[in-house]
Formats: sequence, C-alpha cells, structure tokens
Amino acid sequence: MQLTEIQKSLREQGLDGWLFFDHHERDALAYRILGFKPARHVTRRWYYLIPASGDPRGLVHRIESGMLDELPGIKTPYSSWQLQRSGLQDLLRGCHKIAMQYSPECAVPYVSMVDAGTLELVRAMGVEVVTSADLVQFFEARWTEAQLAAHLEAGRRVDEVRRAAFAEIGSRLGRNQPVTEWDIKNFILDAFTHAGLFTDHGPIVAVNANASNPHYEPTAGDHLPIQKGDNVLIDLWAKLNEDDSVYYDITWTGYCGPAVPPEVARVFDVVAGARDAAIARVKQAVSGGEVLAGYQVDDACRGYIAAAGLGEYFVHRTGHSIGRDVHGSGANMDNLETHDTRCLIPRTCFSIEPGVYLPSFGIRSEVNMYVGEHEAIVTGEVQRAPVLVLP
Repeated sequence: MQLTEIQKSLREQGLDGWLFFDHHERDALAYRILGFKPARHVTRRWYYLIPASGDPRGLVHRIESGMLDELPGIKTPYSSWQLQRSGLQDLLRGCHKIAMQYSPECAVPYVSMVDAGTLELVRAMGVEVVTSADLVQFFEARWTEAQLAAHLEAGRRVDEVRRAAFAEIGSRLGRNQPVTEWDIKNFILDAFTHAGLFTDHGPIVAVNANASNPHYEPTAGDHLPIQKGDNVLIDLWAKLNEDDSVYYDITWTGYCGPAVPPEVARVFDVVAGARDAAIARVKQAVSGGEVLAGYQVDDACRGYIAAAGLGEYFVHRTGHSIGRDVHGSGANMDNLETHDTRCLIPRTCFSIEPGVYLPSFGIRSEVNMYVGEHEAIVTGEVQRAPVLVLP
C-alpha cells in the first residue's frame, strides 16, 4: 500500500479520508490498492479508513478479527449490528468529506462497488461521500515498468497468434477444407496456451453480419462457416501467464478473397481514419502538456466517423482502460455510453477501437495506447488495410 502517496493525494483533493469497505470480496479494487489478499473467505463486513493525516484504522467482525492484520493501524472489533454502527461512527470521527468506491449515477461502473445501503449509512453519520474514481485511476491503473514490458511482450506474442489465425483461415480455404468461426477461436486459444498467454474469455471470431455484433463470440452450438467472399473480424486479448501481468487487446479485419470490395474498403478507411484521428489527438495533447479527458478522445474519433455519414453505426465508446483486467479501472475514451471526465495520466494504457457496424458486415480497428510522462505511443502494429486472407 502506498500510504504516504495516498495521504498526499487526499490532502491535495481536500478530502479527509478514503474509506474502503468490503463484504464477500466484492471490491477487488480495495484489495489491490491496499495491497493484501484475504487469508480466508470474507463473510463479514470490514471497513478501513485511510485519513488524510495520521494512522489508518479499521473495523472488523469478531469472528474474522484478523482480516485486516496485514494492514497498519488499530482495528476495532464488532459483533452486533449496534456495535457495527457505533464502530463506524467512531471510525469516521473527524471526517466531513471522504472518498469511497462510488460513482454518481453509476457513470463509471468499474468504480461503483459500494452498495446504496452503505452509502446511506455513511451519509447518515454526517459525512459527505465523493467518488474515488480519480484516486482509483492513480493508485490502481498506473503501470510499473515491469508491467509495461510485460504488455509489450504479450503484444509481440498476440500479434504472432493473430497473423497465424488469418494464415490458418487462408490455408484451409486454399485447400477447400471447411473452416468455421469456432475452429479459429479454438486455434487462437491453443496458440495462446503454447505461447504462455492467458485470457479470461474470448476471442471474437466473426464473419459478415456476426461482425456487426461488437460482442459476438462463437460457441460450439452457434457459429458460422468461413467461406470465400466473407469478411472476417478477429478481436483477441491476452496477457502473459504471470502474476501482476497486464493485457494486450487488438482487433483486425480481413477479407477472404483476392481484392477487397469497394464498400468494405470504404468503411475500413473511415474506421482507420477515425482511429488515427484519436491517436493523433492523444499524442498531440501528451507531447504538448495538455490535460485531456477521455470524452475528448471519443469526440475526436466519433466526429470523424460522423463526418463520413456513418455516425449512427458507431454504437460503443472509442476505447477502454487496460490493466490486469482487460477492461481496466482507468479513464475510458467515452462520450457516448458515459461522459468520462477522467483525465489521461502518465503510466496508463487504453484501447482505441472505433467500429462501423452495418447490417451485412462490421469493421473495427483496435490498437492500444500507452501514455508516458511526455509522449504517448501505440504499443503494437497498426492495421493499414484489410488482410487479404486467401493466398
């Protein structure tokens, strides 16, 4: 736990403290930021306050009194609900404004971990609760140098698997051998295993209209064949199969034929142009020292697609934070699903992935961007034209 740094940030934001709360391990962020793993299953409520100044303190149930032993500060035990409430009151004594894992109107659901009842309880004690979203990004979403290196290595391996997947489709079609979305999904998963990569779900392998469903995934009982003349979208994400590793997440599209049809080429060019507009906006801001919010990146990307007359077919945000989870807890590039005012900060990573989803086919192009202290980079290959899958 970065106690000194957390308390410095609390003072800078004019907060009296940061209150962590959990029950049944619902808030994974709390454990990662506090830097401990529960020794046993959490069946009772615990509270832990980091004040802006002074020693942290906790409140734990008597039958799980050792739950917070790894953390500094005095822990007060409770058993009855009356003692739980009075203990929480004592814990918050002197606090007027605190942060919790809460998001007004659930605008940032990745941070909205505290239930409404607990918020009511804290507020009833005369304490103002504000969102911890910026604190979470600073103390959870930033990468170490080792994590950046792991991301880059995962990217090299994932890119190899992506190239192999498209080549496998082309090889099978070239031999007139049947191949399906499900086949290629399993080909990718097997390749991940051999490459020392881990993914918690996916990948997406989608042809034609299936690619117009951004979260389509083939299953054993629901998939389509891949045939000559098909558009193919592959979205794959993975991280090194090591502790504390972070994800690499990309989407590429291809065409199973010798020449890409004009309409497909046109849509690809629009999507790629929007992607590049977002990349340029981020690079310009970071190199120039401009404070840039996630919604502004989305505006740059979405505006490009709207100007091409395809805005109604771009139905999701421009990008998401990337970390230990493929959808991380930092700023999202979003002014559609939410108005994300969180700023891009150094040592964080996110996707840029515009898409146009027409009734008969969908095109998405996804890259990852890492923000350093003075520059932002794309961490992998950038697709410039649809992959011609057939040899």
